Amino acid sequence: MSGFRKLDEKILYEGFVVTVANGRFEAPDGSIIHRDVIHHPGAVSVVPLDGDDHIIMVRQYRAAIEGYLLEIPAGKRDVADEPPIETARRELIEEIGKIPGNLHQLAEFYNTAGFCDEYSYVYLGTDLTDTDLQAQGVEEEHMTIERIALDDIDSMIASGELCDAKSLIGISLALRHLGR
Repeated sequence: MSGFRKLDEKILYEGFVVTVANGRFEAPDGSIIHRDVIHHPGAVSVVPLDGDDHIIMVRQYRAAIEGYLLEIPAGKRDVADEPPIETARRELIEEIGKIPGNLHQLAEFYNTAGFCDEYSYVYLGTDLTDTDLQAQGVEEEHMTIERIALDDIDSMIASGELCDAKSLIGISLALRHLGR
């Protein structure tokens, strides 16, 4: 069985984080199709376990939804050749002022493969120690840090207060890893 084949791509827009392109592909039946594609450098997120029964989350403004979102700490893979685990350490320092003693990779996933190549890594961070917060950018300077009880997660999901995909994936996998 023959598959799809990319023929070429035309860049439509290059932004600060993403590049938007229109790709031309040959389908298995020989027809030519066009698809809009967004290229993204990838991301890393961390479920920071604080003690045995809380996680640390951030509530920050997200321009795309014109509102605040409760999330696990996360960031772009925007430092050349930086391993994902090091991005995870850096993001915890930048966003919550914590250094993880241990980082355990929970999963890797495509966020929205229907139109974007963003590939993400999610970790569980444990044995946290305090360090100086190193906020990067205006959103991080204005976000709040919240300590959330693991026992409250189900009700927060049910109420819609917790609706960020990377957070739902990361927290669900962390709870399973912890046997909860």
